[in-house]
Amino acid sequence: MSDSIKAIQEKIIKFRDARNWKQFHNPKDLAISISIEAAELLEVFQWSGSDVTADNKLDKIKEELADVLIYSTLMATDLGLDIDEIITKKIDANDKKYPVDKAKNKSTKYTQL
Repeated sequence: MSDSIKAIQEKIIKFRDARNWKQFHNPKDLAISISIEAAELLEVFQWSGSDVTADNKLDKIKEELADVLIYSTLMATDLGLDIDEIITKKIDANDKKYPVDKAKNKSTKYTQL
């Protein structure tokens, strides 16, 4: 695991443990929390019409994205998952699904490339 990920992971756990919140952080509730916070991130763009940029929304985006990342880090830590490892494995799998020569400049799902 990279030093920066490990350091932020430790900071998150220290914050949680100082408040004795681990008792509330089972996998189901962490998954629910990730989903709720992701929905709040999506809400930043709700009713924005053709405005799909992040202009003038960065503060709220940072806040909601941080919540998603914090809950995701807690879930990975509690389940004994190495964040570097699971992200690398997913990127490798996506690399096979979406080879550059077929996927570049396309938003097509891998089953239709």
